[in-house]
Amino acid sequence: MKKQAGKVTVLVGTLKGAFVFRSAAQRSNWTIDGPLFKGWRVTAAERLPDGTFLAATASDVYGPALHRSRDLREWSQIEHGPTWPHGSSRKLNQIWRLAAGHGRVLAGVDEAGLFFSEDGGDSWVPVEGLNEHETRSAWFPGAGGLCAHAILFDPAHPHRIWCGISAVGVFRSDDGGATWHPKNRGVRVIIADQVQKEIGHCVHGLAQDPLDANTIYRQDHAGMYVTRNGGDTWESAENGLSSGFGFPIAIDRSSGRLYAVPLEADEFRIPPGGALRVFRSGDRGASWEPLTSGLPQSHAYMGVLRGALETDSLDPCGVYFGTTSGTVHFSADGGDSWRTMPCVLPRVLSVSVFAGST
Repeated sequence: MKKQAGKVTVLVGTLKGAFVFRSAAQRSNWTIDGPLFKGWRVTAAERLPDGTFLAATASDVYGPALHRSRDLREWSQIEHGPTWPHGSSRKLNQIWRLAAGHGRVLAGVDEAGLFFSEDGGDSWVPVEGLNEHETRSAWFPGAGGLCAHAILFDPAHPHRIWCGISAVGVFRSDDGGATWHPKNRGVRVIIADQVQKEIGHCVHGLAQDPLDANTIYRQDHAGMYVTRNGGDTWESAENGLSSGFGFPIAIDRSSGRLYAVPLEADEFRIPPGGALRVFRSGDRGASWEPLTSGLPQSHAYMGVLRGALETDSLDPCGVYFGTTSGTVHFSADGGDSWRTMPCVLPRVLSVSVFAGST
């Protein structure tokens, strides 16, 4: 059930720090605080079930770090974040995704891998079944790096997990992460491998139907796709989109309405025709409609990155996204109309939304 009252907090991670937007449930007037972690890339954030917030940062000089807060104002760095074992040839460049579920926190990282914590982030253990997968030798980075950036849980089955890795594909575990299987059948191959035929698919984003965990929507380098069987097979879901190429995808966790921001092909990565449009599907990916009211429809040549689109849990649904030009846009009516936050930030990398938080 959707929340009808309370507050909304949006943490926007950028190339040079994080900014926190706060509003009442009406989402008409906002306060802006920041920058937090000034000068650092802020790549991911998550709220744990106990109300604790985690935020991931990265620096070209000092590397990645993980931080904890109770109020999104005061932060302390966690001493032992995710890291590859001593002596490993792999380098941990940044934390792409934090996801909490079934008593654990999972972190997806670059160089691609998964780590889990069972103590709220104080200590981390590598998910060996994925990190040392038999196809690992054929994993190669895309333009954004070799990154594990999408994590989904099955709410009804705690041992079922999905992970999306850019330039590799989607993997699913049915035993809590012990073993993993590629789930890419039906998706066009981007980087074919002569031996490992089940990988080479460049997934950009995943969104899961709130009423059916087996229905997953996939914004891929090769187009928009949907599966109705947990990833065993995928089919195209591009009817009405201005382009099949894009990075982010998000879902209203109550109604199941989908949101995506198509871009003009791999070579350009800007809105088609210079018109910034969010597309919405209200029929489980069968068709899409453009949402334009309040968004710039000419000379808009920014991109929207894979972690920079999110929804809240209020009624009606709020939708939020940030651009590579530093603008932040939001809708308080499910996308019917849009407003722009009164700020111009550094390049937006991530958007995290917390309803009912301080």
